[in-house]
Amino acid sequence: MRLKFLCITLSACFSAPLASFAADLPVAPEPVDYVRICDAYGARFYYIPGTETCLRVGGRVRTEFRVRNFGDAENAWGDRDSDGYQWRSRGYLYLDARTSTEFGTLRAYIESYITQTNDTTATSVDHAYIQWGGLLAGRSQSNFDFFKGYAYDAQIESYSDRKANQAAYTFVFGNGFNATLAVEDNPARATSLGLNGGTVGYGGTRLPDFIGVLAISQGWGKAQIMGALHQVYPNATYNGVTGNGEDVLGWAVGAGVEVNFGGVLNGGSVALQASYTDGASGFGTTGWNSRITDAVWDGNSAETTKTLNIFGGVRLGLTDTVTANVEGGYHNADGGTTAYDFTQWSATANVVWEPVPGFIMGPELQYRDLDFNQSSGISDASEIYGTFRLQRTF
Repeated sequence: MRLKFLCITLSACFSAPLASFAADLPVAPEPVDYVRICDAYGARFYYIPGTETCLRVGGRVRTEFRVRNFGDAENAWGDRDSDGYQWRSRGYLYLDARTSTEFGTLRAYIESYITQTNDTTATSVDHAYIQWGGLLAGRSQSNFDFFKGYAYDAQIESYSDRKANQAAYTFVFGNGFNATLAVEDNPARATSLGLNGGTVGYGGTRLPDFIGVLAISQGWGKAQIMGALHQVYPNATYNGVTGNGEDVLGWAVGAGVEVNFGGVLNGGSVALQASYTDGASGFGTTGWNSRITDAVWDGNSAETTKTLNIFGGVRLGLTDTVTANVEGGYHNADGGTTAYDFTQWSATANVVWEPVPGFIMGPELQYRDLDFNQSSGISDASEIYGTFRLQRTF
């Protein structure tokens, strides 16, 4: 009896601490869903945890000191209300999400930036589109554009470089050949309109732009031919005079080629593009002087503006880290009436040093000549611009 009592007592003494010890044991943590590398779409993609979607995050920081036009007077330095210099900084954010589907890759891409120029801040969405196989819908590069410059082109441009809301489908034929049919937002290419000696804006939107492209891309380089239709739809009145609401269908055609070369220093490439527009001047270049029009009205009928545009450039690697770029363009506008006729040509040259991959810096010099018809009452001008830029892409 005493032995039984002793056993029960000892059992109670040991079981209490064991129970307490068991209660203090750590609880096993939930399994961690570690980030996995996604190598299906190139470097720097990773799987979003819990999904089969691959994401790439990137960015860019750019700062530049810009000396505004110091060419012929009246230039930016001669006008007390104009900035003689601009100090501009810009921060970019890139998000690229892709998922494999039975109909092709489903992609969503965002590129946005914030710009601080002197003491003014502006934001912009440069790209925001969904791509599924050959279909692209959203804001992206205009399908008409081909050569978009080698240099910074920090202050003026010789080429056509426009982003637009669009819906496009690209047909891939193999061996580098493809064709694209697109509908793009009309205001992205609209310029001003001449009317009774002045200029007037577009009326409300009615028709988008229609664009067709045939392109090839192979080891030697790439080439493209393209065409566009653009509705010119004027505002109703100017200085109380009706424009009769008449609209005009403008058009543009173009072709471009870019060829890679070696055997000279570190090699490079050369590009050339030409385009002709009739009532669609915005397709000629995005660097037009403000005198450009799509058409000129006399109060009763319209005469479309016709433009000829030839531009291109050369990129040459001087060393493993230094690149030189030279480019320029010639643009002639036949503005329906002689008061809107003018020609402009421009040239840009810069030298870019990349001491660390993704980090570039260097100076740029730009020149533009403007020759207006005498009946315009505007003096000819020669403009000069200078820029020094530092940029880090990551």
